[in-house]
Amino acid sequence: MTTILVTGPRLDAAAVTLAQERGATLAFMPPYADEASLIAAVRETGACAILSRMGRVSAAVIAAAPALRVIAKHGAGVDNIDLAAAAERGIPVLSVPGGNAVSVAEHTMASVLAVTKQLAVLDAGMRAGRWDKPGFLGREIAGLRMGLVGIGAIARATARMAQGFGLQLSAYDPHAPDAVFAEAGVERIADLETLLAQSDILSLHCPLTAETRNLLDARRLAQLPQGAVVVNTARGGLIDEAALLEAVRAGHLSGAALDSFAAEPPGADHPFFAEPRILLSPHVAGVTAEAGARVARAAVQGALDIIEGRPVPPERIANRHLLRQNAPAAEGV
Repeated sequence: MTTILVTGPRLDAAAVTLAQERGATLAFMPPYADEASLIAAVRETGACAILSRMGRVSAAVIAAAPALRVIAKHGAGVDNIDLAAAAERGIPVLSVPGGNAVSVAEHTMASVLAVTKQLAVLDAGMRAGRWDKPGFLGREIAGLRMGLVGIGAIARATARMAQGFGLQLSAYDPHAPDAVFAEAGVERIADLETLLAQSDILSLHCPLTAETRNLLDARRLAQLPQGAVVVNTARGGLIDEAALLEAVRAGHLSGAALDSFAAEPPGADHPFFAEPRILLSPHVAGVTAEAGARVARAAVQGALDIIEGRPVPPERIANRHLLRQNAPAAEGV
């Protein structure tokens, strides 16, 4: 029997139906199950596939699953999966690039508007019985400079929406060809420091890797213009959280909006909770009914295709370069 272990409590109904029609059984886990629970689950179910939604798929989890043949991410980011450990076993890790791009881009633009218009602060004042109109001064975003770190599917969807608000767009991505920038109508910036210096709004859209961890540290945050806004709908580890908090408290940044955090969920005593100028959401930018349906179906489809020996587009295999390095183990993938 084909068993797919889902590291989360549910999946879109259409994806569940697809799995059932192709003879697969889905086994669901509680949200953010710890490593020991996942190890127990893969052993008990004999899972040949893991559909990664919440929490980490570590090397220990992979080692505990002798029947495992594929790991499919419910989304695009795979930093919660040990790609090298999977590749050593010849196990492809699939992602769904662009599956939730529109939803995340919408959340990004909603965050830009909410922070620049100070909506959370104004709402809190109203609920506390204050009428903060005297002395309030808002800000238009039309004409502001928006910098995108990364020019993938989500960044390009964000650019299309931002252009409608009259924002001036530029981006930094050393891995993308010039044609991608031209097609998106976004100015290419050759180095990150130049992008930072000219961005009134900085939006992060790059993966979390060893090279990008703490990409925005105190030094780089200081390079942003006075009063700039930082929006992160990518991965929490991209930002030095203590440095960001200090930049907001010191007034160098006028605010920030974060949908992801270095540790998820953040602890109850996280200092961000005491700073009203930092807008917070629980890593839900891509969690919409529409995106959920697209991503879940693609993840299940990809996992079953691997199990059944059908081809999968190379761009969906997140660890394909590591698999090539482990070619004898990965033979037949």
